[in-house]
Amino acid sequence: MAAAAAAAAGPAEPPSGPAAGARFFCTAGRGLEPFLMREVRARLQATQVEYISGKVFFTTCSDLNMLKTLKSAERLFLLIKKQLPFNVSSVSKGKIFYEMQRFISDDPESWLNAISIWKNLLELDAKKTKLSQGDANPLKRKREENDSIIAKKLKAEQMQETQENRERQLEEPKGEETLERGDPLTEREECQEELQNDVTKAGDILNQKDLTFRVSCRCSGAIAKTLSAQEVGRIIGIALMKHFGWKADLRNPNLEIFIHLNDTYSLMGIPVFRVSLASRAYLRTAGLRSTVAWAMASVAEIKTGAFVLDPMCGLGTILLEAAKEWPDVYYVGADVSDSQLQGACDNVKAAGLMGKIELLKVSVIELPLPSESVDIIISDIPFGKKFKLGKDIKRILQEMERVLHVGGTVVLLLSEDHRRRLTDCEGSGFPLNSKGSHSDEPGVEKCLILEGETGISETVSSSFEASHQECLHKMPPFGSLVPVECYKVSLGKTDAFIYKYKKSSSSGL
Repeated sequence: MAAAAAAAAGPAEPPSGPAAGARFFCTAGRGLEPFLMREVRARLQATQVEYISGKVFFTTCSDLNMLKTLKSAERLFLLIKKQLPFNVSSVSKGKIFYEMQRFISDDPESWLNAISIWKNLLELDAKKTKLSQGDANPLKRKREENDSIIAKKLKAEQMQETQENRERQLEEPKGEETLERGDPLTEREECQEELQNDVTKAGDILNQKDLTFRVSCRCSGAIAKTLSAQEVGRIIGIALMKHFGWKADLRNPNLEIFIHLNDTYSLMGIPVFRVSLASRAYLRTAGLRSTVAWAMASVAEIKTGAFVLDPMCGLGTILLEAAKEWPDVYYVGADVSDSQLQGACDNVKAAGLMGKIELLKVSVIELPLPSESVDIIISDIPFGKKFKLGKDIKRILQEMERVLHVGGTVVLLLSEDHRRRLTDCEGSGFPLNSKGSHSDEPGVEKCLILEGETGISETVSSSFEASHQECLHKMPPFGSLVPVECYKVSLGKTDAFIYKYKKSSSSGL
């Protein structure tokens, strides 16, 4: 019915995305799943949002441009199939191979539907790009017409002059006309043209019968002890060639198939973008993982006109993520390291945010700011691998408490060692209630609000909630700074904790 309605509408403006909604999944760093679940609901109006460890599944009608805006995701995939894991206990390899081939032969429709949606997404993106370029063409034609009139007028004037002057002056108009006919492009225009050629080429390839592909496989758990990723990829690849007639191409395929097999599920999908969503084009030098930095900024609930400070900004990743998402804010970054500040400055310039972020060389324990002058503090406290803090974590929080106004927010990324030191702080004097929050502190409910959103009501999984409460119970208040939220996140080889504090009263420092 939806397809018939679309066909009857004719070649008007292309739809914004898959008419009935497509099923996607994103990979995410451990602990960032709740952030991604909220984000896809808020940003993509996604439905049927579910998660498994390290992955979030959702349905949306959004197009590629909207899908690109996800900030807490790593990779984005179009879902082909998700089903129960393969049984590898007491089963021969031949039986396992047969079951894997049935993964395709028993339900080819799932594969064809996914390929069709993937093709439509690319074609829609190509059409929108072409329309965008078409809007600029009338201006270009008018410019060319004006230049042509001017050139003809100059030529008429030159005809009236002497032969010597005419020959000398005709050289320049000819040169101008040649340049005009050649229509030289700036470097940016050339890049845009190459990108458009790539999109158009992809659309043309998808219209051909012979689709080329490769299979990327990841195995973990029991199946990894029985089969290698290469064996699984080869079996699936042969089944695809036999059933659909596609051709394998390991170097430059039109299509990539992603497979993840473990003890919990068997999952297949198509990568929507070649580059990870976490690879920000505006970051020249990488510091903290951009997805974690964005998650920290989102927890802070930044409002228009706020004064946001990162007193240990390093390369400025947190401030960049915040300024890109919430631009109408005054951002200040501070650090004592010349090399870190230079890297931050380079990043700010590359991101085009020179007027949005101010950088200062000052110590975090001696901030040149009046007491209670800052609305929000967000900072990644160094873990001691490059920059050692020792017991300075307490002095750092005391200075943050001083400059933060009552009701202000502090969001910190802490290591297990930091958390242990803060837990040992004495004289806090602020008892916690049974839910882990200060008894008089309002606004404890967890929320993730994007610019322009009034709020999102949702129930986070009980496992995340349990982890959240466990974190809060372990962390007492620090002076007037009361912990109200906590998230355990993975940084790769180590784990860390995103803690959110609220200042409940004047510190008196």
